[in-house]
Amino acid sequence: MGGLTLIRLLKIVAAVARNRLDNLIDSERSPFWLRCLLILLPWRYFIRNNAPRGERVRLSLEALGPIFIKFGQILSTRRDLLPDDISDELSRLQDDVPPFPAAEAIGIIESSLGSDVDTLFARFDRGPLASASVAQVHTAQLHTGEEVVVKVIRPGIDRVIRKDIGLMYLFARLLIALSKDARRLRPVEVVADYERTILDELDLLREAANCSQLRRNFLTSPLLFVPQVYWDYCRTKVMVVERIYGVPVSDIATMKARHVDMKKLAERGVEIFFTQVFRDRFFHADMHPGNIFIDTTNPAEPRYIGIDCGIIGTLEPEDQHYLASNLLAFFRRDYRKVAQLHVDSGWVPRDTPVGELEAAIRTVCEPIFEKPLKDISFGQLLVRLFQVARRFNMQVQPQLVLLEKTLLNVEGLGRQLYPDLDLWATAQPYLEKWMKDQVSPTGILCNIKEQSADWLLSAPVMAQRVMSTVRTLVDQQQALHHQQVRAEKRQKKQRRFGVLLLLAGGALMVTSGSLFVEKELLDQTMVGLLAVAMGGWLVVR
Repeated sequence: MGGLTLIRLLKIVAAVARNRLDNLIDSERSPFWLRCLLILLPWRYFIRNNAPRGERVRLSLEALGPIFIKFGQILSTRRDLLPDDISDELSRLQDDVPPFPAAEAIGIIESSLGSDVDTLFARFDRGPLASASVAQVHTAQLHTGEEVVVKVIRPGIDRVIRKDIGLMYLFARLLIALSKDARRLRPVEVVADYERTILDELDLLREAANCSQLRRNFLTSPLLFVPQVYWDYCRTKVMVVERIYGVPVSDIATMKARHVDMKKLAERGVEIFFTQVFRDRFFHADMHPGNIFIDTTNPAEPRYIGIDCGIIGTLEPEDQHYLASNLLAFFRRDYRKVAQLHVDSGWVPRDTPVGELEAAIRTVCEPIFEKPLKDISFGQLLVRLFQVARRFNMQVQPQLVLLEKTLLNVEGLGRQLYPDLDLWATAQPYLEKWMKDQVSPTGILCNIKEQSADWLLSAPVMAQRVMSTVRTLVDQQQALHHQQVRAEKRQKKQRRFGVLLLLAGGALMVTSGSLFVEKELLDQTMVGLLAVAMGGWLVVR
């Protein structure tokens, strides 16, 4: 283990000790050897920390720096795994990182784009506009006059991330070894999900492609504006996009002062989410307040502005259909259908007893539905759904986790903007219309139309495959026929030979009566009997 890694490990141990995270382990349910190990921890006898456990976890992650903070932010969305008090506390984590020197940012830009910043831009502002754990943003102006922002990956962050993730894996495996309860939380899988997410954020070309796709999806929509990507200035570590001007979505006071229609704004946020999920199957999965601004140019028709498309979720058509059916069945309290959909979709094993799953879902949901619909948390319902399904060995897929996280963000944001937001009243007509469109003649024709181009393009290949399959079958049939003909010829020869043996054997047995030497008589009779027996077997066979 390298010296830096050892120092990092000691810092982690210090954070655990200072915040007494060892107290999170239930010693009464732990094996004897673990109870002994906990007793031997030196800090147990001189460090006291009676703060709530969620706060202690949050403070530990904050002490360990930006990579662990970001891990905590993502972990806060896994409410299907964590208790609510810890999830709520982790959601308070702020990714507030000091900026790195402008000279380093300029060096990365110039090495990536192959020219100096004064040549690349008409103006480049050395002072950063914002700084986060993975990247930093500077403002600039292109020679064509457009105002832009330049996003630059933090230098050396990939090495830091890989080392910290290595330590996270180490602690995840330790947790599995130390606690049976920890195994239920699947810590190694959680770290693996985080690793994929944060490493994807290091590739700004991926983010630029996501941003471009989302912009195209809403190009003519009054609901959402996504800034333009300037592809000539984009590389793996540098991305240049149109600069946006708007009010941060968290600045409710300013929006009210500008007489923004807050009810419509909240409802449009819900509509954007469902449009992304059920029209495009492509959704912005990092919709926290820092990534959302509001265009208040027309207060009666406010428009969202979305930035930072580093984390994007996608759904397969099957998941999309099952998700819509599940949500509709939930709010109709058709728990049998919810359970059956879980089995049909493969979200739980095929041998899951549908009746047992139905009963578990009913037990969780009935108390929730005692509230007025407008007070029901749509996101929490999805969380409860996953929690129940986990008891039946549901393997939660990454895209569904992103969907759950996004829905929680959208719902929380909507109710901040307009506390009386009835999310179900907004979502239900959209879902029902989508389901009807899918099975209507027009919807079927549209699906056929969408697929027809692929069918036509693949027709020659399919025809070639069909002909190849037919030729193979014909060749196999001909080979089988030839084998049968050869077998019949072989059988005819064997029968003719058997008849000859029968005749020869019979002749030997008849002529044996004229012989006078007893031994010769015996031998000839035996040969004749064998010949008759073999000849008879060949004829019958």
